[in-house]
Amino acid sequence: MFELVLRAPQALVEPVSDALMDELDALSVSVEDADAGTAAEQALFGEPGMPAPQPGWDSSTLRALFPDAAAAEQAATLLLAQDWTGGLHVQAIEAVVEQDWVRITQSQFAPVEITPTFWIVPTWHEPPAAAERVIRLDPGLAFGTGTHPTTRMCLRWIAGHAQPWQRVLDYGCGSGILAIAAALHGGQAIDAVDIDPAAVASTRANAQANGVQLHAALPDAAQGSYPLVLANILATPLKLLAPLLCGFVAPGGALVLAGILERQAEELQAAYAPMLSLQVSDREDGWILMTARRMA
Repeated sequence: MFELVLRAPQALVEPVSDALMDELDALSVSVEDADAGTAAEQALFGEPGMPAPQPGWDSSTLRALFPDAAAAEQAATLLLAQDWTGGLHVQAIEAVVEQDWVRITQSQFAPVEITPTFWIVPTWHEPPAAAERVIRLDPGLAFGTGTHPTTRMCLRWIAGHAQPWQRVLDYGCGSGILAIAAALHGGQAIDAVDIDPAAVASTRANAQANGVQLHAALPDAAQGSYPLVLANILATPLKLLAPLLCGFVAPGGALVLAGILERQAEELQAAYAPMLSLQVSDREDGWILMTARRMA
């Protein structure tokens, strides 16, 4: 494998990337800030729910992968010959060292401690000796591996309030990690719903891998009332869903919300105030967990 490394101004990033993939048969193309690691480095991605500060970096490094040096050299020659690629520079054509990408990827995902006795463990690791409850979960297409603060806070809450909930709703289930955790901590008749069919499929597979019974489906499957309602999404959809989610909470039941930044606490409380009184129950790395309980 050989990598063609280019430096491009913002205006050329998209057309050059398209040309590399569509016309020059690159195996892959990645884009990164050409000034990364220097004082000129720019953050592109803002907070959830907020627009990116700008559409791209002023100058970007494009890395295009080719099967051999000849293909990489031909791609560079053809690109530089175009009248629209002024400002594009070739920085290098270099061999790519063969690596065990599966092992490298796996090494980035270690077991995650939720409590001293409750862990999230990828299948290529052995559970810690102290683990009494374990969710076996590998990274996949759906959100929720236990590494993000919002997921960890939800899991801590579930572990700290374990009881035989007669029904549980995980709204926006992603990987199904919260629904599985609820099942391991006493939950029964669990509905896990998501608008993404891939998330529904992921939840079903993860539940089966963990020996857990639940019903994973699209959101219309959520019906009636639940002693426990979980929703780890983001602040904007949580506000829009306020009447729906509150309507699912049974008398005496609990509502647990995550995906909320600390600065968004008051707007969430205002959105839910006509129905339930939200309180901040946990904090981690700028994120908060908000909970409410309906009077019995």
